[in-house]
Order: sequence, then structure tokens, then C-alpha cells
Amino acid sequence: MTDPKAALDQFILAEWQRDVPKEVTAAATDIAARYGDSVAGIIFYGSCLRTGEIEDKILDFYVIVDRYRAAYTKRWLAVGNRILPPNVFYHEMDVDGMTVRSKYAVLSRADLSFRTRPECLNVSVWARFCQPCLLMLARDDETQTEIARDIAAAAATMLSNLLELKPAARQSRDLWVSAFEQTYAAELRSERGGKGLEIYLLDQDRYDRMTPLVLAALGLHGEPEGRATQPSRLQAFRPRFRWWLRRMNGKLVSFLRLIKASMTFDGGIDYLAWKIRRHSGVEIEITPWMRKHPVFAGISLFWSLRKKGAFK
Repeated sequence: MTDPKAALDQFILAEWQRDVPKEVTAAATDIAARYGDSVAGIIFYGSCLRTGEIEDKILDFYVIVDRYRAAYTKRWLAVGNRILPPNVFYHEMDVDGMTVRSKYAVLSRADLSFRTRPECLNVSVWARFCQPCLLMLARDDETQTEIARDIAAAAATMLSNLLELKPAARQSRDLWVSAFEQTYAAELRSERGGKGLEIYLLDQDRYDRMTPLVLAALGLHGEPEGRATQPSRLQAFRPRFRWWLRRMNGKLVSFLRLIKASMTFDGGIDYLAWKIRRHSGVEIEITPWMRKHPVFAGISLFWSLRKKGAFK
């Protein structure tokens, strides 16, 4: 009989058997060269993976490294990545006359493993990697298998945490839409409501095929048995409190990451203004002072943007 967790791992590995545009490979290869032998692999994700559109878009990558100290020549970058992962950077290159722009984050293998599992309070990594992604430039087959196991764990973590709130849920749409709504609420997001349904519908067939594998890996088979008694107030309170903690943690950590990214991401404040305008419709006028002092500008803008509805 097939091990349910192994079956979920194989589902992820099978998803990675696909081609990507040459521009994506070129960008990933050039980014990997910045970190030398410390790179275990690069994970490609986001809208460009889904659509295959590259021109005038920004590619999204996670660079998975062995250790932060080995990845950086500057010690402060390694320390910052360890204290508040990940570090985020901008990359740009020319590929056959096309300007290919990328945003990439650096994450260690240890952090990837921890942050895709239920004991991690912060939602950002496990909520990201339960969605479609593709491992590129894996060091070897063993590394590929280990990272696939972490990505599979992200999907299991996503649904196991949602099932704390909705223990009777078993339908794919209900599970994933609810889970995405909960995790989006646990970060500073500029997107309007209904994003959970939108994310699910973008890859509905994929989520529907993966759901029974995730539930089996969690030891859940078929419909839940009916309860003879209603849960106590304490039993009902605990999952709600845990999700409240995730929201508080997620919003604080998201804010701190934005401040840190302004120091590592070239043109970061312009990128953030573009992304906020694109997702929320809130216009932000970026002044030369803001570009010169992105950290102070980010702090001063935060509350005014929140009042305008740019963040939730």
C-alpha cells in the first residue's frame, strides 16, 4: 500500500516536470551565480509561472541556500536573513533584447523546512508554497526530493490549520478558498476581497487533484464522523485564538519585512507603489526624498496607506 505522504511528495515532483521559457532559465541561472556553491535550488512561482508571460512582468523566485553565512559576502545580510527571513532582492538582465526583471527571496534549507510545517506560526512560506511552484537548478536528485517533501508539507500544513477551524470540511473548494482567505488576512495585503476564490479558480483542477492526497497524508479518509456532543467553549476558542495569533504575527512580520526589503531591493519603494496601485487602486506619489530615504518613507506612509485601504 502506497504511503500517503510519499504519494503527496510524488505529486509535487510530477508537477515539476515541465518546461519554462528560456528567459526564466536565464534569469534563474544568473541569480544562482550570485550565490555560488551555496545554492541548493531555485523555486519559480507566481503569476508568470501560471501564465507563461514574461515581457513587462516581474518573475518571482526563492533562492534556497545551504546556510546564510555561506551565501553572502556581507555579514549583515546573513544576520538579517537569519533574524527575519527572507531577504528580498531585485534582478534585471537582457535576454535576446528583452529586459527580464525578477524579484527573488533568499531562504535557507533549514528555514524552508521549518516554515512549511504546522509548528511555524507565520503563514507566509507555507501559504505561498501550497500554491503551484517549480524547482529549478536543483543540486542533485536527493536535494530535489527533500525540497519536494517540504513543498508537500506546506500543502498539508495549510489544510491542517484550516481544519482546526472547519473540522467537518472535506470539499476541495471549501477547504482551499477558506484557507486562502485566512492566510491573506494574516498578512499585510493590498488585494481586494475575494482573493481566496480567485487563487483557487486559477488552478482548480490542480487543487481538486491534490486535496485527497493531502487529506490522506493527514490521516483523514472520507467524511468526518458526526460528533455526539458539541465542542466546549474552550475547544472552540483554541483554533480561533491560534488564527488570531497568526494574524497579529503575520501583519507585524510583513511590516518589518517591507522595511528590510527597502534596504535590499533596488527601486523597492517604486515597486511597492506599483503593486499597491495594481491590486488596490490606491495611488501613491513617490518623491525623490522617499527614494533617498526608503525606510523612513515606508514608515511614514504605512498608516496613511492603511487608512486609504491599501493594506488589510
